[in-house]
Order: sequence, then structure tokens, then C-alpha cells
Amino acid sequence: MTTVTRTQADQTETPSVDVASFRQRLLDGLTASIEQNGYRNTTVADIVRLARTSRRTFYEHFSSKETCFVALLTDANAEMIRQIAASVDQSAPWATQVRQAVEAWIGCAESQQCLTLSWIRDVPSLGAAARELQREGMAAFVTMILALCDTDEWRSSGAGQPSRQLLVMLLGGLRELIATTVEDGGQVGDITEIAVQASIAILGARTSSPLPGSP
Repeated sequence: MTTVTRTQADQTETPSVDVASFRQRLLDGLTASIEQNGYRNTTVADIVRLARTSRRTFYEHFSSKETCFVALLTDANAEMIRQIAASVDQSAPWATQVRQAVEAWIGCAESQQCLTLSWIRDVPSLGAAARELQREGMAAFVTMILALCDTDEWRSSGAGQPSRQLLVMLLGGLRELIATTVEDGGQVGDITEIAVQASIAILGARTSSPLPGSP
């Protein structure tokens, strides 16, 4: 018989790896169930079946389907923001930067249309925790945009930093456009150009540089 001796590092690291792995499997299971059944029709049983875990494992990580949903959307929102920020070349002309950011957002939303629609339509019904999630998600997007606008290239356009109120209006409008497009059976990618042009018009309203396509 061969005796395997685990080092102290192994003993401390493996449980955390296992916890992260099971948590991700549960989040993936919820994502798959939302795609198959929609969030409202999803049950904990659906999640654990698709995650190939047990109900006991589920409740070791989440107290309810709702808390699992909030965790999923929190992670998805953070990843979307990371991808959008990484897609923008801050040395490019300001309108090009806007296009890059919007196209990245549309690309992320298109890759997970069911989850994107669920975020917009299902979250409001979840109560106080969901409202906090909405506010935190919106604040994170606003913070990202303000950071992208805080560059020499952006300042040289004369536009200045947009207000938080303006960004909330812009982001809310884009989210609603995405939601209605998906609900009507369209593809999120179909709205890319109108979303880009609207964003450029709103963010560049005070710019001293000519807007793209202007005479």
C-alpha cells in the first residue's frame, strides 16, 4: 500500500479550491437553467441537477435560489465591466472609444442573451437585495465610464466628464433597448449601430470636436 502524505499547503489550499469549484458549478447550473426554463421557472432542484451536485452542497454555498441569482449576476456584471474596459483604446479618438465600449457591451450581452434579459426583467421582483444589486451594478458601470472619460484624449475633445445622472439615463436606455430587442425575437447585435450613435450623440453633446458624420 502506498501512503500519500499531504503537505500543510495542500491541506489549506485544496478546500478553498473545492469551494470555488462547487460555487462556480452551481452558478453555471443556474445559468443553464435560466437558458432552458427562465429564472422564474427554475428551482433549486434544477440547479443542482445541472451542476451535478447535491442540495446539501447548494445550501452550503447559498441560502436560496435568490441569493444564488444575485451572486451570478454580481459575477457576470464584474466580468462584463472588465471586458468593456479592456476593449477601449484610450489613446484613440473619443468617438472611437465610445464605439469600442458599446460594441464590447453589445458583444457581452449577445453572448448571454437569456441572462442579460433575466437581469433586466427578473431582478426588480426580488426585493431589497435585488435593488441593492441594481444600484451597485449601475454604480460600477458609471464608475467605469467616468474612468474611461478621464484621459487626455477625452479632455482634448472639450466634452468634459459626463455627469452621473446623464450616464444613468444612457445606461438605462441601452438596457431597455437590449431587453425589448430580445423580447421581440431580435438579435442584440442588430442594435449595435443605433446604440453607438446614440451614445456618441449624448456623450459628445458638449464636445468642441465635430461629431462623426456631421457636416
